[in-house]
Amino acid sequence: MVGRMMGGGVETTVMNHYRHIDRSQVQFDFIVQTDSTVVPKDEIESLDGRVSYIPPYSNPVKYVNDCRQLFQQTHPRIVHSHMNAVSVFTLMAAKQTGVPVRIAHSHSTSNPNEKAKTLVKNVLRPFSKVYPTHLAACSEYAARWLFGDQVVDAKQVHIIHNVIDIDRFTFNPQSRAIKRDKLGIGDSQLLIGQVGRICFQKNQVFTIKVLSELLKSTPNAILAIVGDGDDSELRKKMHDLRIEHNVKLGAHDDVADYYSAFDVLAFPSACEGLGMASVEAQAADLPVVCSDKVPKEADLIPSLVRRISLDAGIESWVSAFDVHESDASGRVSHAQEMAKWGYAIHLSAAELAHWYEELEGECDAQKD
Repeated sequence: MVGRMMGGGVETTVMNHYRHIDRSQVQFDFIVQTDSTVVPKDEIESLDGRVSYIPPYSNPVKYVNDCRQLFQQTHPRIVHSHMNAVSVFTLMAAKQTGVPVRIAHSHSTSNPNEKAKTLVKNVLRPFSKVYPTHLAACSEYAARWLFGDQVVDAKQVHIIHNVIDIDRFTFNPQSRAIKRDKLGIGDSQLLIGQVGRICFQKNQVFTIKVLSELLKSTPNAILAIVGDGDDSELRKKMHDLRIEHNVKLGAHDDVADYYSAFDVLAFPSACEGLGMASVEAQAADLPVVCSDKVPKEADLIPSLVRRISLDAGIESWVSAFDVHESDASGRVSHAQEMAKWGYAIHLSAAELAHWYEELEGECDAQKD
């Protein structure tokens, strides 16, 4: 259960595991919302998976009923819900239809500035442990936010890292040259990147403001925002600040190659469960300037990460990006370090398959 698919970090980590898991032992079927914008249906079906659609959870009663009907038709052994606090609706339906293994997975926290979403999350959080049989999270930070300290301290939450295919993200000089040429960026021209769906959480408007100030000292700097979503507010801000020519906007399938093209990653998120873009950037030996709302668990290569509070002011952020020329010399692979921290996809996929098999075995034993 992945909710609304928009090509974001949650769907990416689920698809990464699906591509690499032993599908002779474990098969995924995806239930997605009808308002999804990026559903890799062809790829899922090519891997023998299925995609089913249900309306958004804005009508909870209908949502639960639709989920219940689907579970009655498909008889899943495991329902793994990646919908954070909203998993309560999904897993309620799963329990009502007798699904033996029900996993609630926390991928994020809350942002007090998103008042409506935060209110919904806070209302649902007390019910987060009512319907699941097992708990999972992308980080300890995300686990504590949704499930509470007690179950985390008791080691009752299974941590599944937002792992990546490290080889895909390792710095590639050919990819750098191709992408920079495509964007019209010179070899020595500073290119700041930001990756993630366009939304309040990812805080792209803030990055636009930082760029406007940075251009006073580095007038040829370019910001490339790679992500899907409504960019009308960003375009208005760019127009108001008269910096349209210094910003490149667009969603791309080949995101991994852009990390090689960037000189630094801007990651001023207002809230994060982990911060997948930061992990991907570090795999590419790309410096990251992130907010203090990104969990420190994402700092796999600490020398690459600089943290700045969102309350520190624009100037503090400008100084972090104030590099007049780009320099990709010396960028190396961090594959061994990333694997050591548990971020290698082939290892994580094998562990996930083993966990699923353990959980199903437990249910079979209870029946006996």
